[in-house]
Amino acid sequence: MSHLLNVVDVEATCWEGRPPAGAVSEIIEIGLTVVDLDRVERTARHRILVRPASSRVGEFCTELAGLTQEEVDTGLPFAEACRLLVTEHHARTRPWASWGDYDRQQFARQCAATGVEYPFGAEHANAKALFATAYGLKRRQGMAGALHLAGLPLEGRHHRGEDDAWNIAALVLDLVGRGGLRTTSTTE
Repeated sequence: MSHLLNVVDVEATCWEGRPPAGAVSEIIEIGLTVVDLDRVERTARHRILVRPASSRVGEFCTELAGLTQEEVDTGLPFAEACRLLVTEHHARTRPWASWGDYDRQQFARQCAATGVEYPFGAEHANAKALFATAYGLKRRQGMAGALHLAGLPLEGRHHRGEDDAWNIAALVLDLVGRGGLRTTSTTE
């Protein structure tokens, strides 16, 4: 039995000011990296594109995350993406982590708004808060700043869910090495 952890990062539709009339922030990409806490390594990385139902990907969002409307149009409906998290990625039974609380809150908001069952179990680690505590910081760092403080490279494109989940997983492993992240759930 290994102690596995899902590290999740989402990208959502976004605008440089107020959203257009009728638009809401919706998840358009879910990045997920599996971390083996016993072997202290990243073992898999995944990307799930999600087709937004009530908003469109605009120029600002494309510049930030590199995602286009045409690309997310090929994604799964949100309900199907959540089902995939449960069936393929053991989201209900495996603990998970994200950088800050935005990802957890975005899933909760979108599930409540769409009537989709929340895909995750209760055990969530806010890696951003744990990093600040482990490093004795008064202010919480963004992911890129935390990588710099930890002496780790930023791999891939910042604000791309798959790449951010991979980088956050590196920070999680740094925390494991410092004794700043523990979990008791055992899966697979």
